[in-house]
Amino acid sequence: MPAYLPYHKALVLISGIAEILGGIGIMIPFFRTYAGWGLILLLIAVFPANIEMFIKAYQKQGLSLYTWLTIARLPLQFALISWVYWAAELKIG
Repeated sequence: MPAYLPYHKALVLISGIAEILGGIGIMIPFFRTYAGWGLILLLIAVFPANIEMFIKAYQKQGLSLYTWLTIARLPLQFALISWVYWAAELKIG
C-alpha cells in the first residue's frame, strides 16, 4: 500500500470486498457489465500499490526471488484486466 494513502487496513479490506462482489457480479447477467468495468477500474487503481511493493522489495532485498515475483506481478495486472474484459463480455463503443 503506498504510504501516501491513509487507512491501509481499511483500504485493503474494501478492495478485497470489491473484488469478491465484482466476481459475483460477473456471474449475474444484469450486473455483468457494471461488475466488469468496476473490476477493471479496481485493477487499475491498485496498480500503483503493486509498483510500490516492487520498489520496497528491491530497496530492501535487491533482486531476490520475492522481488522477481513482484516484477512478474506488474504485467500480470494487464492480463487480469484483459481476462475481466473477456469474462464480462465488455465492448467499447
